[in-house]
Amino acid sequence: MPTRTTLLLATLLLAVRCGGAPPPPPIPQDAATQAGSSGCRATARPLEPGTHRLRSGGLERRFLLSLPDGDGPHPVLLDLHGLGSNAAQQSAYGRLPEEGSRRGYIVATPQAAEGRMGWTLPHTTGPDDTAFLTALLGHLEQGLCVDERREFAAGLSYGAAMATALVCALDGRLSGVAAVAGLNIVRPCERRPPPTTIVAFHGTADRIVPYRGGHPFQDATGELRTLADLVVLDPVEQAAAGWANLLGCTGRTTTPLSARIRVRDWKSCPDGTTLRLYTIDGGGHTWPGPIEVPRLGTTARELDATRLILDAFDRAPSR
Repeated sequence: MPTRTTLLLATLLLAVRCGGAPPPPPIPQDAATQAGSSGCRATARPLEPGTHRLRSGGLERRFLLSLPDGDGPHPVLLDLHGLGSNAAQQSAYGRLPEEGSRRGYIVATPQAAEGRMGWTLPHTTGPDDTAFLTALLGHLEQGLCVDERREFAAGLSYGAAMATALVCALDGRLSGVAAVAGLNIVRPCERRPPPTTIVAFHGTADRIVPYRGGHPFQDATGELRTLADLVVLDPVEQAAAGWANLLGCTGRTTTPLSARIRVRDWKSCPDGTTLRLYTIDGGGHTWPGPIEVPRLGTTARELDATRLILDAFDRAPSR
């Protein structure tokens, strides 16, 4: 029987080797629809904070929900966990539910399907997570007062891959995405999506999703090593440049923030969007901020990715 780790890499292998199919047709939009979703006018009891269940694709799916104060309409943020992790761990580690709700965001932290270690990327085999996340957004719009022009996704590692894949898979529904330690897992799509804010973070000493590209899981041995050698990731900077080219961003600059942190910006992106990459010299497969996970490498505690993600989303243009 294959080990859980082998299955994890097999999932990654499938995702990296597949893709390239055209995105689905755009979701119809009524030009007269105002920012507030139908949930702003609903008379039924709104959704409450806590754990929720939602059926999608014949499966019962789970998500955690954190809510801001006030009547809304509020922006929505999907917070996506990495391979082998779960919604509760992602909530605690990335702190987006806590900090996002303070900023006025509805934060939903979904869980991968039962028995799965991670998300099914678009155009790969498994539970249709693109459909699930689309249904989740619709569920939130119906049950809460949502600003439908301001919907976002963020994730860690494989969750980062899913978040960036949604830029194309949802064909412009998201105003922005954030990728921590995973921008280079999937390539940009072939067809240009609407202008979208993208902010990414990656450590140069990441041993799981290497910054300079090449084979993932660099410390793997045995069967896992054999599978890892079949996967070749693009360098992170090449991935960022690919998104710049796709989105039409120009004027690249690189600025040191400290002795080991530099930020790469594209000064001119369409419609006031942002494309930004934070590089942490010596950083591991970690979420920059106050929480350390030593087995994943060094954490840049002086850089608060959570705050910077929310700053970028605050500035992102509405749809």
